[in-house]
Amino acid sequence: MARFAAATALASSLVYVLASAGTAFAQTPPAPQQPAAPQERMVVDARELVYDNDKKTVSAVGDVQILYKGRTIEADKVTYDQAGKRVIATGNARITEANGTVITGDRFNLTDDFRDGFIDSLRVVNPDKTRFSAPRAERTDGETFIFEKGIYTACEPCKDNPERPPLWQVRSARIIHKKAEQTIYYEEARLEFAGVPLAYVPYMSGPDSTVKRKSGFLAPKFINTNSLGFGVGLPYFINLAPNYDLTVTPTYLSRQGLLGQVEWRHRLVNGSYTIRASGIFQQDKDAFLDAPLGAGDDDFRGSVQTNGKFFINPRWSFGWNASMSTDRWFYKNYRIINESISATTYLQEAISTAYLNGQSSTAWFDMRGYYFQPLTSTDWQKQQPVVLPVIDYNKRIHKPSFLGGELSFTANVAYLNRDAAAFQQLPQQNTYLINGVNSAGQAYSLYDGCAVYQKSTCLIRGLAGNMARATAEASWRRNFIDPLGQMWTPYASVRADIFSVNPDTTGYPNSKVTTIADASDDVFGRAMPAVGLMYRYPFVARTSWGTHIIEPVAQIVARPNETHTLRVANEDAQSLVFDANNLFEWSGKFSGYDRLEGGSRANVGALYTGRFGKEGFANLLLGQSYHLGGRNSFASPDLVNTGLDSGLDTDASDLVARAQFSPFQGLFFTGATRLNQSSFEAQRIDAAATYSTSVLSASVGYGRYEPQPSLGIPRRREGLSLNGSLLVTPNWRVRAGVLFDLDKYKYDREVRANQYAAWLASPSTITLPKYVDTGLFQTASTSFGLNYTDECTIFDISYSQSYADRQSGATKDTRTVMFRLELRTLGELSYQQNLDGATTSDGVTSSR
Repeated sequence: MARFAAATALASSLVYVLASAGTAFAQTPPAPQQPAAPQERMVVDARELVYDNDKKTVSAVGDVQILYKGRTIEADKVTYDQAGKRVIATGNARITEANGTVITGDRFNLTDDFRDGFIDSLRVVNPDKTRFSAPRAERTDGETFIFEKGIYTACEPCKDNPERPPLWQVRSARIIHKKAEQTIYYEEARLEFAGVPLAYVPYMSGPDSTVKRKSGFLAPKFINTNSLGFGVGLPYFINLAPNYDLTVTPTYLSRQGLLGQVEWRHRLVNGSYTIRASGIFQQDKDAFLDAPLGAGDDDFRGSVQTNGKFFINPRWSFGWNASMSTDRWFYKNYRIINESISATTYLQEAISTAYLNGQSSTAWFDMRGYYFQPLTSTDWQKQQPVVLPVIDYNKRIHKPSFLGGELSFTANVAYLNRDAAAFQQLPQQNTYLINGVNSAGQAYSLYDGCAVYQKSTCLIRGLAGNMARATAEASWRRNFIDPLGQMWTPYASVRADIFSVNPDTTGYPNSKVTTIADASDDVFGRAMPAVGLMYRYPFVARTSWGTHIIEPVAQIVARPNETHTLRVANEDAQSLVFDANNLFEWSGKFSGYDRLEGGSRANVGALYTGRFGKEGFANLLLGQSYHLGGRNSFASPDLVNTGLDSGLDTDASDLVARAQFSPFQGLFFTGATRLNQSSFEAQRIDAAATYSTSVLSASVGYGRYEPQPSLGIPRRREGLSLNGSLLVTPNWRVRAGVLFDLDKYKYDREVRANQYAAWLASPSTITLPKYVDTGLFQTASTSFGLNYTDECTIFDISYSQSYADRQSGATKDTRTVMFRLELRTLGELSYQQNLDGATTSDGVTSSR
């Protein structure tokens, strides 16, 4: 008998029936009960109820919705069987769990508490958008799902054709999801791409989407090089506690044996730290060059790396980033990732440091130490300084009551030592400290030396022994604007330095220092007061197409002469680039504390700033510096000739300019140059253009730097880079880049001239190589890449080629192919293949 009843009465009846779980159908009213908690009450909504007293069933029919214990059941019809204590939902059946998981099927056959049961034509959508489907599934114990002939994927179904297979899916004879273990088990699994099986795994398991940390195997790693052979690494992650873990990665290399790697991570209340260690007993040492060109003499090779950071309080922290290895080639030979490796130096080195840092809104303190480990054959460990400590402090006082403006205090302390002096030959390097032949008969020339050790032909890049310096400076400046709108900025400062120089001149090559510089022990000081004034007068003009500001700028600074130029071991101010960025620098144009600008100097320029519409802008600065009196510090060379060939070593400096222009958002042009003050020839050019949108990004970069023979740079350096990326489809992107060495043809001609001269001197014993006329656009490096990204997959493949280069010591092109595939929730697979082996600069025999 079917009856249509009022919603309130029928819903209440069904709630009572289902919630009583078997006792609801007693003919006598039950004893009064305490009201159920809100989360345990059942809410039912349906169009009608159907009572069948013969079968002892009650059915809710029509747009049924049941809410119970955080779950929601929706179906066309829901029937409760009192005898079997089962709830059967049919027709567009759907369960929404409390965590957001959505389960749909053609027919649900559940226990009366909705925990267990069978589901036909199951489809499960989890909150993280992962999906399960199966013709039939069973849930037991309220937490274990068993999917017969199940399918798992993290990909969204196709909107136009939902029945089409997703990009990838795992199809298994059985998929078992145990929520208590947070683990999914796959039996007889096949990995399919676009419905095509590509891989078969008899059994595998993995964490479900709720897991953040769980012990188990990670994605394997693959490697293949000539010196190592083919290798497979299988990382195993051990979740020891919520805040610390251990990862062990054994990697078998077909040519070298077992490489062991271990990583420990520990997070504490106020910080975290990591320790990594790697090691191997080499089976085939002949794959590597013998010392001093490689580690072919070593049985065991390995490394230890660690980094960490801890907060003492919100303002103070300390940390470290350090690494050590048995040899300088280990990281590159065995593809060990090292966060301490400097990416900014042309010849790579591992930089270890420990620091203490504190800062507030007006003050900053930093104390740290450095240890440098060279990673190529061309650098000598004994020439690398150990720096401990370096202390920096800065304090700014805004608008002091007695002066106004800004008062600043700066302090710096540095101490370093090295075992061997470092030299550089002028005008170009062709003499080396060590020459020989290793046990394999390979000749080598290592570590820069000089043919004649005198000031005009030899630079001292670093003194052996101990060097210390302490610097303190106080400065003040204040802006005044007069009624005409002119801005006046007076400036005053006083600085004091104390040096302690204790050179080591014993042994070779340290004894050569005595012929170039005063190598006696000494403690000395210098003081440098300075006063200055800057003048600026902005003129503003508004037109129909923008706002324009033209601003003449003039600055004059008076200082006494710099002293002790040749006694100071210039360690931190060897790099000097004069450009528009440091034209008006109050503290001087040297890059570090060891050198100090002296004499009186005027800096003048003009600045233009324009705004066009909502997005366009332009900026242009043109200026020049003039030496007015006293000794020109930039014409007074130190032990490394810093200041010479800089454009500042004449009374009237070179002209410097900087320009930036963006007509609209996404397109940006920038350029900077230094022009000879008499001939206006470009001494330095930096130019770039970038364009970026969501579909296309492109950049062009150009650099040209004229020779600086006084600094040991005998020829021009010139290069052009082109890079681009294009979104071909919403998921596919291609990218490419190329770097041209535009002056290498000159180097090739020099090499050819030397070969020809050697052949003329001994034509019977030397064979003259065939001449190849190299063009202007010689490629230094190229790269190509293809990337696919969607909600469940990242695929990336790239090819890069670095060509043999005269400066890095590489004698052979390096070509690398990299592949990466990431399937969301399943893991990541990556592979790197070096083509044509490695170069001798890597410590690897090029013939093997």
